Amino acid sequence: MSQKTATPEQKETTTTKSGAQFLLSALKKQNVEVMFGYPGGAVLPIYDEIYDAGIKHILTRHEQGAIHAAEGYARITGKPGVVIATSGPGATNIITGLADAMIDSLPLVVITGQVATSVIGSDAFQEADVLGITTPITKHNYQVRNVEDLPRIIKEAFYIASSGRPGPVLIDIPKDIALTKAEANEDPEINLPGYQPTIKPNYLQIRKLIEAVSAAKKPVILAGAGVLHAKASDQLREYAEQQGIPVVHTLLGLGGFPAEHPLFVGMAGMHGVYAANMALYESDLLISIGARFDDRVTGNLQSFAPHATVAHIDIDPAEIGKNVPTAIPVVGDAKETLISLIKQNGKKSESSEWRATIDSWKERYPLHYDRDKTDVLKPQKVIELVHELTDGDAIVVTDVGQHQMWSAQYYKLNKPDAWVTSGGLGTMGFCVPAAIGAQLADRSKTVIAVVGDGGFQMTSQELGVMAEMNLPIKIVILNNNALGMVRQWQELFHNERYSHSLLTSQPSFVKLADAYGIKGFQASTSEEAEAALREALNTPEPVLIDMRVEAMENVYPMVAPGKGLHEMEGYEG
Repeated sequence: MSQKTATPEQKETTTTKSGAQFLLSALKKQNVEVMFGYPGGAVLPIYDEIYDAGIKHILTRHEQGAIHAAEGYARITGKPGVVIATSGPGATNIITGLADAMIDSLPLVVITGQVATSVIGSDAFQEADVLGITTPITKHNYQVRNVEDLPRIIKEAFYIASSGRPGPVLIDIPKDIALTKAEANEDPEINLPGYQPTIKPNYLQIRKLIEAVSAAKKPVILAGAGVLHAKASDQLREYAEQQGIPVVHTLLGLGGFPAEHPLFVGMAGMHGVYAANMALYESDLLISIGARFDDRVTGNLQSFAPHATVAHIDIDPAEIGKNVPTAIPVVGDAKETLISLIKQNGKKSESSEWRATIDSWKERYPLHYDRDKTDVLKPQKVIELVHELTDGDAIVVTDVGQHQMWSAQYYKLNKPDAWVTSGGLGTMGFCVPAAIGAQLADRSKTVIAVVGDGGFQMTSQELGVMAEMNLPIKIVILNNNALGMVRQWQELFHNERYSHSLLTSQPSFVKLADAYGIKGFQASTSEEAEAALREALNTPEPVLIDMRVEAMENVYPMVAPGKGLHEMEGYEG
């Protein structure tokens, strides 16, 4: 192995350690408090150092659980979640989580073991081309070939993962590198000339946006997760109030603006509220902040915001103009950009009639469901009860599907960093482990894990972690004996041909919880649901509630595939 010669200045700060020791030392320098992982042969030297390293390690029951837990942790703290997995199947089991974190802009540092450098490429036992597999779904990846490079690589990985547009960074460490001792500088400088994210917005573009706002009659802000990643919720509220501009949210942006604020319109998109979708459709100035205009938000692009001048604020220049033509591109951090706009304090638009129109839409077309049907438990009612009994002050974690949309619609999020969901990838099995990460991120908060009966069964083994650590997570299963959103699409678009979407054979979730030593309840009426939730929230330990909701309930409103946002179905009036 090649060794670099240190200068006299470097020798003063160099130390001799094994690769595994350098790794743990570097993680401590990054103030890592917790990591999630699962051991195996290629990472045994690293786990030997973890044994007395003083960093809390959470042994999940599957590598998928580890990476989703790290996502939940990262989403609440804003700090990179750290994952460790062995080579081969250990590494390939985290692929879904990497793709999920990449598309939802979550900072992760993922460490995988690898076979020894001498046998890489020989199809050795538990070898996989992790760099080749993960290049499209990571912000950056490394394979360590020199022990002395490890401190620098770890430092760079954390910087890359958490700066600019956040994302996952993977570090592949061959077993012999973890074992080999070498001399290295443990406090290297970061020098990445090809990676220089733009933080401060261009002044001229800010002036163009200010002028557009002053001329607009129907302005609207579309706020995405970039507001939350930038910790810019206060600035968003201040700017919206200063200019009197209504705010619409994406699914991942929920909580970035108070849901009960007079200027909040609601969530937009396929299952967004009428007022939010119509505000986007009728607007003459659309200001997107930290949102990427994905298809579930825009609907048919040919009829998306057809009358609007589009301003797009994003730290990732690749997103600007990618899906929607942009007249005013502003590259920069959401917080810095909003601070600049607030300081300029441009002339307000004459938009009082516009706000009155939006308010009339909100009043005439609220979310609704059949509240008079009392012989079954409505899923929407369950979410309303959760909101009421937690005073809207819980961290809500969801899986993917109908329950996710009902949670987004009926749980009013008034604070940032209280909403954890899989957006862009739509990953079933995300909820239960992500709730573990969220609870470890903030032990003082109530964490509600809302999950479907299908997604729950994908990672239910992580109940073992909850029980072992006595994490007081409340799992609310909206159980309709189906893959609910799949069934809904089959009903609406495939002539009710329910091909493999009905879960006719289910375990007893209450008995499953009991097998792990977790208290469980079952509810099939509103009264039973309320009683179970009250008891669960007064119990300082994990609780599972199997909510037997109406099986054929659909999520409305809905913008069907190929339709525009103004072509919603499921509204009365």
